[in-house]
Amino acid sequence: MTDFDCKHSPRPELGRRSFITCTAVAAGVAATGGFADARSKSPKDNAAAPTQPAADTAVPIQALEEKRKFMEEAAALATESVEKGWGGPFGAVIVKDGKVIGRGQNRVLLTGCPVYHAEITAIMDASQRLNPKALLGSDYGAGTILEMIPREPGSPDLVPERAKMLKGCEIYINGAPCPMCMSAIYWSRISHVYFAASLEDTSHIGFDDAFQYADFKKPWDQRSIAVTPNFERDVGLTAYRAWEDKKDRHPY
Repeated sequence: MTDFDCKHSPRPELGRRSFITCTAVAAGVAATGGFADARSKSPKDNAAAPTQPAADTAVPIQALEEKRKFMEEAAALATESVEKGWGGPFGAVIVKDGKVIGRGQNRVLLTGCPVYHAEITAIMDASQRLNPKALLGSDYGAGTILEMIPREPGSPDLVPERAKMLKGCEIYINGAPCPMCMSAIYWSRISHVYFAASLEDTSHIGFDDAFQYADFKKPWDQRSIAVTPNFERDVGLTAYRAWEDKKDRHPY
């Protein structure tokens, strides 16, 4: 289930250099079979962990069995990562219309990159597979994830249309997503998140993401990482003005 070709998921057996080269050639949209779900070790604050969603109810048995298979594949990817020393025990699959279109697993130890999280890699994999070719210029029409769709009814969004991204897809993760991955899921517009192990479960094995969720609620000057807001704000806004002045900009 992880035996993919270099285009979609370079194998570590090719060697560290080949793996990273193949990833780079894919120019940022390439899917490697897993950027790794590297959960940061940090002080525990599980009391602040977000409430876990309730399990599926009133779902046909056949549908539940199918969903279980997707979760089993995510767990298998996570286990493979552990057994081969690629990274932590995290895996993810993205499903569209009942078919897996994206896979990811933890490869922090393989790459030395702290953001090789399973969810992010799965998103990159799915995005590449759904795009018929590289998105250069203004070729954002039907069939790409940048096809425009109306915003949700009642949305406070000021932009009337947004890119479709992975709307209509589901993601199955063997563990609760960290804040970075959850944010990536929001940006991807994935319609449904299924995760197995809780944030508390993840904390018990030494990967504590819960404190990050709590930290994000604090004012900038109370965060665990030093933050200087509005530093040289006028400099940063020059790029904002360039975006606003661009006549053919594509909202996403």
